[in-house]
Amino acid sequence: MPNTIKISLAVLFFFCLADLPYGYFQFVRLAAMIGFGVLAFHANEAGKQNEMILYIGLAILFQPIYKIALGRELWNVVDVIVGLGLLFSIFTKEKRE
Repeated sequence: MPNTIKISLAVLFFFCLADLPYGYFQFVRLAAMIGFGVLAFHANEAGKQNEMILYIGLAILFQPIYKIALGRELWNVVDVIVGLGLLFSIFTKEKRE
């Protein structure tokens, strides 16, 4: 299930590069907060404290209640880095196991 969440979030982040209505970005913020919260829970259950802290930080960054204003260009960079990081974490985890 965590891999499905990671892939789904990465796809949502990559679609943020397109010129979409503002409602989509609000949806992405909510989905990211929930997704990263679930990933943090799974990391905690697996005893991976560093991953849990990272996911909690990302959930706070993307949360929709108090919006962090970074500007469109910087948010695009953040979306790509986080999306690539999520995909990279799937493939590196599979190689380790």
